[in-house]
Amino acid sequence: FTKEQYPVLARVYPTLRLPDLRGEFIRGWDDGRKVDTGRSLLSGQAATFIRTALQDYYGYDLNTNVKVGIAFATADSVITVGNPANPKAGNNSDYVPASADNSITGIQRTAEDNFTGAWISMRPRNVAFNYIVRAA
Repeated sequence: FTKEQYPVLARVYPTLRLPDLRGEFIRGWDDGRKVDTGRSLLSGQAATFIRTALQDYYGYDLNTNVKVGIAFATADSVITVGNPANPKAGNNSDYVPASADNSITGIQRTAEDNFTGAWISMRPRNVAFNYIVRAA
């Protein structure tokens, strides 16, 4: 757009370029509400599992005995397989002992476990966005 066409919008976006949000989840910018501290307007945030208080209380996200079904279980992004022995991938090939990071860390609870009292939250990759453009 041009400054002549949209002078008020040009004050909010002085580069005369609107953000490209294709394929992004938009997360409302907290603008000092302390909901998501440390975020600046239009900053990106990676996807992740979010630990809940319930998981912390019971310690259900703090083990290394990972079940088949989650590829990355530790913060250093190395596959950890505790059980069963010789796990197979979906195409019946052997799991590689270590692999590249997919940017998501966490422990996935499976049907093999009896614990059903906790939820696992996931935050998608997102961009902090001001829903109301303050161009007054």
